[in-house]
Amino acid sequence: MDKELLILGIETSCDETAAAVIKNGKEILSNVVASQIESHKRFGGVVPELASRHHVEQITIVIEEALREAKVTLADIDGIAVTEGPGLVGALLVGVNAAKALAFAHHIPLIPVHHIAGHIYANRLITELKFPLIALVVSGGHTELVYMEKHGAFKVIGETLDDAAGEAYDKVARTLKLPYPGGPHIDRLAQQGNPVIDLPRAWLEEGSYDFSFSGLKSAVINTLHNAEQRGDVIASEDLAASFQASVVEVLTEKTLRAAKEYDVQQVLLAGGVAANQGLRTALQEAFQTLAEIELIIPPLNLCTDNAAMIAAAGSVLFEQGNRGKMDMNAYPGLDIENF
Repeated sequence: MDKELLILGIETSCDETAAAVIKNGKEILSNVVASQIESHKRFGGVVPELASRHHVEQITIVIEEALREAKVTLADIDGIAVTEGPGLVGALLVGVNAAKALAFAHHIPLIPVHHIAGHIYANRLITELKFPLIALVVSGGHTELVYMEKHGAFKVIGETLDDAAGEAYDKVARTLKLPYPGGPHIDRLAQQGNPVIDLPRAWLEEGSYDFSFSGLKSAVINTLHNAEQRGDVIASEDLAASFQASVVEVLTEKTLRAAKEYDVQQVLLAGGVAANQGLRTALQEAFQTLAEIELIIPPLNLCTDNAAMIAAAGSVLFEQGNRGKMDMNAYPGLDIENF
């Protein structure tokens, strides 16, 4: 590459206002995230209108800080990558309009990015991607197995039919009266307990790579309520460990089976639930014996929503010639296969 490629990434799909600068698609020069967790915690979940207002307050500050940390100016930036979907429409619009304004004012190309593509490409900040590959995307709103033959080509081979894994974690956490966000609390509690409670595994029909966690979530709630009615006490640690064991077993087994069937070189873990220690450990153990398949697990700071991942995906799209227009909008239900 004759010139260093500098991409400014902007991410506002949910409750993190983030901006980052990436060099040549792989090197993080800055990655700034303003979290809203404390604001939403008292409501037990993300309040869309509140999230949008916080994005409006933070977006300029976060972008300026990202440029300052990277020691660059907008004159140095080759492209502005921004999440156009999926996500909360009001939150997405803040990032999209900020990116459009900067692109228009400074004559910088605009690059629309799919949020899940960003999570997948967070792994390219760790190592170069080797195709074909499969990405296990696990977050609060998504649980998918995505097959990729080349850069920018996404084929969903399995997805959740109801609750996403992260959503199930949060609902079970509320049942156990744990603070929001519930996922990390369930994970920590599970490390202290034993999976001694028999909970269902939703394998679905033979050969399916789809997921279902609604029945498991209901089973946990019913187990707890039935115990309370009988006057029994169930250790929260054991219930958390049993719930997590069920989720992790299904995710790991289906990923392992898909990796073998599709004869991939790499398996990538992506999304907020990728920070779950139980899942990380189970995948490492499952793929230990498969030397021909490389398992890539990103560091914790690249699992949750951030703008470095958006800039990483945007770098590939930029090099492929993808450009956004000034009539670009936010698409809360954007499909990754038709992106």
